[in-house]
Amino acid sequence: MTHFDAIIIGFGKAGKTLAGDLAGRDWNVALIEKDKTMYGGTCINIACIPTKLLMHDALNGSEYRAAVERKNGVIERLRDKNYHSVADLNKATVYDGTAVFISDKEIEVETGNGKKEVLSADKIFVNTGAETSIPPLEGDIDSDKVYTSTTLIDEEILPDKLTIVGGGYIGLEFATMYNAFGSEVSVIVPADEILNDEDEDIRNEITKDMKESGINFIFGERAEKVKEESSSNITVTLSDGRELTSNAILFATGRKPNTKGLGLDNTSVQLTENGGIKVDNHLQTTADNIYAMGDVKDGFQFTYTSLDDYRIVKSHLFDDGEYSYDSRTNVHYTMFTDPPYSRAGLTLQEAKEEGYEADENSMPMSGHPRSHINNELRGLFKAVVDTESGKILGVHLYGVNSEELINLAKLAMDHDIPYTVLRDQMYNHPVMSEAFNTLFDI
Repeated sequence: MTHFDAIIIGFGKAGKTLAGDLAGRDWNVALIEKDKTMYGGTCINIACIPTKLLMHDALNGSEYRAAVERKNGVIERLRDKNYHSVADLNKATVYDGTAVFISDKEIEVETGNGKKEVLSADKIFVNTGAETSIPPLEGDIDSDKVYTSTTLIDEEILPDKLTIVGGGYIGLEFATMYNAFGSEVSVIVPADEILNDEDEDIRNEITKDMKESGINFIFGERAEKVKEESSSNITVTLSDGRELTSNAILFATGRKPNTKGLGLDNTSVQLTENGGIKVDNHLQTTADNIYAMGDVKDGFQFTYTSLDDYRIVKSHLFDDGEYSYDSRTNVHYTMFTDPPYSRAGLTLQEAKEEGYEADENSMPMSGHPRSHINNELRGLFKAVVDTESGKILGVHLYGVNSEELINLAKLAMDHDIPYTVLRDQMYNHPVMSEAFNTLFDI
């Protein structure tokens, strides 16, 4: 048995960053990754980076196969860089294999050809991410024409017709992307509208723009059966009996924590009702020496929240533990549609329900000078503030560069900077950020 100061299971953002930190502190670290194509984690290999690259190329008129080839090259370079960021450290050992807990402090690693090795450690960190969740359906669910967000982006032939099951953020991004590449896209949405948790005016604008771009929405229906009709066609039967035939089906129906096969039954680690690993405010599990970071626990599934999980663990291990899960506020996010939509904080209704003296302002992007320069008049910005304290309660940005602007808004929210500061700030011109002069004039 080989003993380490720390074992990290999973090469994601939190895991590889923690590995580098611990090795730099002279800890002996083992980092276990079962899939050599996942060095660097979900974001680099199958999510943020490849999908945003494909979106970029689609919106800039690139041919689909060329975009996929460029995506593959970028991922390979980033994956190699991430591998060597850990493997080249003197105090770190990378194991290519599958990890299974034997006890709270022991891991069995199978590295191929039946070879197994038992490792032990004082601290163990689980960073195994999440996996695609596909609902149980009748029919040919195992057809090679059925895809997930992971598998579709590797397909080199653009489907003439694409059916997307699920109208959440992933589904809408893929609808935008493949529509821009030239596919005829239909999106099946069980609810009566998309983005039910978002501001009504914003979601109406997004829906209108996506429809005008040629995307077809089928609201209020569920996919119930999948049938492969021929070598090129596959059909989805809807809950109302209608049939929808296309060349490919994408299931964009969410992701679930990846705990399967870890052997957690052999530990004192407990799971939540949602199947994630239960953690406390410092990301410790119900086993004191085991921590969980990233998507494998409940909560937001973003690479930047995973990186922030590393900061929480670092604070608990080496500082005073003051920075904890409860320290994380105003978690922001962007949906990379065309244009993108970004949000931090509350809607006006949510703010009023929480007891604030709230008011809001909205600003159509058609009225912003930079929008005319960009030749992009679509979009709507909204801001929600507390008129008594001046606190910024929510920022909702549907428009060009929103993915950058939301970080400025979050910074102000996190540091309790009054909305009047953003209103009165002198911005250079002509830029998108000067929209805040008008947006926060409440």
